[in-house]
Amino acid sequence: MASSSSASNSQNCPRCKYDVFLSFRGEDTRRNFISHLYQGLENRGIFTFLDDKRQEDGDSISEELMKGIEESQVAVIIFSKNYATSSWCLNELEKIMECKEKENGHMTVIPVFCNVDASHVRYQSESFEEAFAKHESRYKDDAEGMQKVQRWRTALTAAANLKGYVFPNRFESDADCIKHIVDQISSKCNTSVSYLQDIVG
Repeated sequence: MASSSSASNSQNCPRCKYDVFLSFRGEDTRRNFISHLYQGLENRGIFTFLDDKRQEDGDSISEELMKGIEESQVAVIIFSKNYATSSWCLNELEKIMECKEKENGHMTVIPVFCNVDASHVRYQSESFEEAFAKHESRYKDDAEGMQKVQRWRTALTAAANLKGYVFPNRFESDADCIKHIVDQISSKCNTSVSYLQDIVG
């Protein structure tokens, strides 16, 4: 179910199995931004957890994904237009932020706003507002479900307040954005394999 690059470099976190966990909405980014980002990380020798056969229609994420998040040093969250329509993605996000906030937490979280504004994520506006209207309608008679929706909102706001990347606003291309992301992660993970400049196109 999960793909990963060939060698672990998580020496900064002895209990970490992976350098990076990628959280994304497959229908938005799997065949473009995510595929290029994963290739860039792999070229740099960064050990990455990628759920390449994810089915995002369920209400809960698998134990394998839970463990993948817990055992990763860095989480990269690709916020896209339809990210919040997926309960799967939101549960994943909630788990990521939980790991970040744990006492002595080891995880670094990097948000990437891919064709969405950070404020849309932070305040759940635009497409995120539409998604949450549907979630709240679904759980309107379920107190536990509404509590879960509120946790998702809290996680989105917290993640959007972190320093991250806005694409395409600040970058000439996805290759340029991906290079910056890979450079940051490589520096944190102390990798030494040279980055291949022609990952895109």
